[in-house]
Amino acid sequence: MKLDTILTVNSLNEVTSWARTVEDMGFDALWSLENQHEPFMPLAVAATATRKIKLGTSIALAFTRSPMTLAYTAWDLQAGSNGRFILGLGTQVKGHNERRFSVKWESPGPKLRELIQALRAIWDCWQNGSKLNFAGQFYSFTLMPPAFSPGKIAHPHVPIYIAGVNPYMCRLAGELCDGFHAHPFHSAKYLREVVLPHLEEGARRAGRTRKDVVVSTSAFAIMGDNQKEMDEARERARMQIAFYASTRTYKPVLDVHGWGDVCLRLHEKTVKGDWSGMAKEISDEMLAEFTITGSPQEMPGLLKAKYNGLLDRVAFYYPYRPGQDEARWRQIVSAFQI
Repeated sequence: MKLDTILTVNSLNEVTSWARTVEDMGFDALWSLENQHEPFMPLAVAATATRKIKLGTSIALAFTRSPMTLAYTAWDLQAGSNGRFILGLGTQVKGHNERRFSVKWESPGPKLRELIQALRAIWDCWQNGSKLNFAGQFYSFTLMPPAFSPGKIAHPHVPIYIAGVNPYMCRLAGELCDGFHAHPFHSAKYLREVVLPHLEEGARRAGRTRKDVVVSTSAFAIMGDNQKEMDEARERARMQIAFYASTRTYKPVLDVHGWGDVCLRLHEKTVKGDWSGMAKEISDEMLAEFTITGSPQEMPGLLKAKYNGLLDRVAFYYPYRPGQDEARWRQIVSAFQI
């Protein structure tokens, strides 16, 4: 199992020194999110500042960009990083696509499948000179004059990871993808009983196995050196889990434990704007399923024990940030590698 980290700086001016620091700490991969910032630009800076650490998106929104735009961006990052880039894609939910990005929401699973196939057709055209002739239900690409082809690169296989919760996305990852970003709102039981069986089913359809697909996620760690730190971390995690659990798309995660009614109550609170009351719906029993609790010294062993056989990559949901106790984080990364 590899230990990764998440990009936490907000300015491109900070990326160079921060990326070099986390590479020196020994993290295996650096993931950039699409939340308050565009996810690719920081990785372009990190690609020129680092030499070993893998660089990926976790995730970039799939449907808000043309596959051709994604293909160019990924190709340049793969070339610029000397083969260290991972393209992580996700659909987001209907509301964000339609109301935040003003893009059409249609058959997200089949559309993502087709997008992945289109990307690979475009990259094959650039690398091998094949004729670009991709025609699907959602996308069509038939024009690639030589003047617009970036041409061959040294590492033409760009790994594609997708994010998902439901069985279709798990099967799609198993069938077509190099990796799967499991949602941070998960439990070991959900990974074991839902994610992996469906991923393996998709892999079998394509003549592949579980070993062909890297499973990655970030974990909620309630971690501290004293009771005050632990209490603060616990309540921060409780509130974030309540936020995720209020989304009806993620209700299946709760259903596995018989807690589906909690999702419905939380959703009602969001409609009423009762944000302060949401955390009260997350019991200590629920918190124990969705988090790991321990001291910094214990955390590497606890992560490995919980996710052994379930994950290939893991990151902390609340990762290292500039100005934090760097020595503590170095010890955590070092202990994880033993």
